[in-house]
Amino acid sequence: MTIKQVLAIMTISATTAIGSMWAYSKILHKDTYLYQAAAQDTNKVPANYAQFTGSTNAPADFTAAASAAIPATVHIKTKTNAQATNNLPRKNPFSDLFGDGFDDLFGDRSRSLPQMASGSGALISEDGYIVTNNHVVDGADDITVTLSNQHSFKAKLVATDPSSDLAIIKIEAKNLPFLLYGNSDDVKVGQWVLAVGYPLNLETTVTAGIVSAKGRTLEINRRQSKTPIESFIQTDAAVNPGNSGGPLINTEGKLIGINSAIASPTGSYAGYSFTIPVNIVKKIVADLMKFGTVQRAYMGINYAPDNLSDEVKKQNGIKEGEGVYVTGVTKDGGASSAGIKEGDFITKINGSTVNSGAELVGQIAIYRPGDKIKVNYVREGKEFAADVLLKNSSGNTDVVKTSILDKLGADLETINKKDATEYGVKGGVRIKSMDDKGAFSKTRIEDGFVIIKANGKEVLSVEDLKKELEKTPTGSVKIEGIYPGYEGVYPYTIRIGAEN
Repeated sequence: MTIKQVLAIMTISATTAIGSMWAYSKILHKDTYLYQAAAQDTNKVPANYAQFTGSTNAPADFTAAASAAIPATVHIKTKTNAQATNNLPRKNPFSDLFGDGFDDLFGDRSRSLPQMASGSGALISEDGYIVTNNHVVDGADDITVTLSNQHSFKAKLVATDPSSDLAIIKIEAKNLPFLLYGNSDDVKVGQWVLAVGYPLNLETTVTAGIVSAKGRTLEINRRQSKTPIESFIQTDAAVNPGNSGGPLINTEGKLIGINSAIASPTGSYAGYSFTIPVNIVKKIVADLMKFGTVQRAYMGINYAPDNLSDEVKKQNGIKEGEGVYVTGVTKDGGASSAGIKEGDFITKINGSTVNSGAELVGQIAIYRPGDKIKVNYVREGKEFAADVLLKNSSGNTDVVKTSILDKLGADLETINKKDATEYGVKGGVRIKSMDDKGAFSKTRIEDGFVIIKANGKEVLSVEDLKKELEKTPTGSVKIEGIYPGYEGVYPYTIRIGAEN
């Protein structure tokens, strides 16, 4: 065979192989290659990657953040003394068990043995102020705080806010380590966070996770308040009973929230924990320290609940759209005065996007009555903006002051002379009715009970009762009274440490 023949055969073979490969790629892999090319156009970046820089900047470890937080995280132990019981049944007894401090929150608080509980807290000042959950210290007669160095102190309850499930306690000490406030508005879904606390009565424990969602609501604060504030940061950092009240920090070691609850079918960690954002914490703490009660601001709107079904939306004429759907406005409220109407979609509060009622509540919760906020809203497809003056629940911008009687959760009246004579007493205070949020609701007291003594002092009028309660504004008070038609005097111990 000549050289020319060999070259010809090689040329034909190569041409055949190339042709076969081309045909194979066209016939068998046509869709695959076309899909990949169309989906991964390297010259076009999707809008959802607009903030992505190409580097995660994840820390090599969390030791610096943990070392900053551990000394400022405290172990809180509480003791609730035994209460006397009586033979009168309660009209509507119930005792839900919520775990992590929520157990027995609204059930029968009468008990024959002292109750012990445990939680966590975050030091926020060098002179001993500590923020924790209301449910950690609610009803406690004795509060003990232990630092990470094992030094223990007796703590006093300063103030509480059941609406947000926050409380402030204080220990007498100086030059303490404390946590710096971060900014929860800067927290992003997907970022690393650390939960610090004393779970399951263990020593200081640090767990890591990521922020898995923001603006969550669980409806748990409604169990202890008529006007709950919920806009939780959701994380997958492991949190267990005992972590309540402890800090959630970012990788800079700054406080971004107070751990409050877990979602669990067993009462122990099952994947999700929920944290009160620090911007809400800062505002609530400032109000409690300055005014003694929270200065709650309102826009003056009603809005559609989150996650309504399409059927319910259709039945109620709720339109589809982005933002929070306004179902009504309060007459003379800030929103009404600014021109916001039923049917509008609120999309932003001072530049922060709101997509749910929980996010809206979280944004409004950081302001006080008298503050003005810029509200963006959509009406019939067009975007508008308005300045809204926030007001208090009474419809004005005055500083709200609370009476200690408000904590009882009852409608009270001074009995008249005729009834006093009939009952064989000099005077007293009748409980006309009770709600399920006040201090009275946590005892066996019944409607119609007539209070005749408080802490051993005679009570002849509502004003007398107020004066005696003010002598023990954050502790236990023994009241005595009668039930018309029944013999004997019945004693009860009520705890008025929490606002209701």
